[in-house]
Amino acid sequence: MARLLIVEDDKNLGLSLKDRLESEGYQVEWAETLQAAGRLVQSPPDLIILDWMLPDGQGQDFLVNLRKQSNKVPVIFLTARVELVDKILGLELGANDYMTKPFEPRELLARVRVQLRDQGAHQKLSESNLIRVGALSIDTIKHKVVLGGVDVDLVKKEFELLVLLAESPEKVFSRDEILNKVWGYDVYPTTRTVDTHIMMLRQKLRDELIETVRSVGYRLKVIE
Repeated sequence: MARLLIVEDDKNLGLSLKDRLESEGYQVEWAETLQAAGRLVQSPPDLIILDWMLPDGQGQDFLVNLRKQSNKVPVIFLTARVELVDKILGLELGANDYMTKPFEPRELLARVRVQLRDQGAHQKLSESNLIRVGALSIDTIKHKVVLGGVDVDLVKKEFELLVLLAESPEKVFSRDEILNKVWGYDVYPTTRTVDTHIMMLRQKLRDELIETVRSVGYRLKVIE
């Protein structure tokens, strides 16, 4: 169930929005001030519906602070500010959408669904770039390796070799198979190249993480 946060000081509107969104199956929290909203975002919601003018400040400043903290939660401005310059400013500051009051609740619901759908697709894409094997985590986009909470620096071929092993943990890869998949058919290193890179990986990771299977090759073990 998606968790939504409404930041709105108009009690009638806030209560009406909360009831309507809850009737659609969402878990909804409502803050009447930016201070209260700041406490609620400590446990990040899936989406924020944000007014521009609040008793203790402006929604745009709240949004800027969120983005400075690398908080990418979708934000929909819902405000009486109808000037084009305000819409542009809100979007440029990091809002995902902008609606003006008065508004049609069905349109707001549709926009909420779009943002949640897009956010879900983004999360799935991000997760597809991650490989997790026990205590080992590999981000194939950021070229980042973490083992037991500690960052590990690898050069290009070390990284590619580790990714190959981690994509099929416990599978035994022969030296020839590793050569073909990591170095390619158009270069001609020897199997000694594989042994050397395995040795370097063991030195940078844990010696027991990569197991030698006698007369066959290597495999990545699952270690918590």
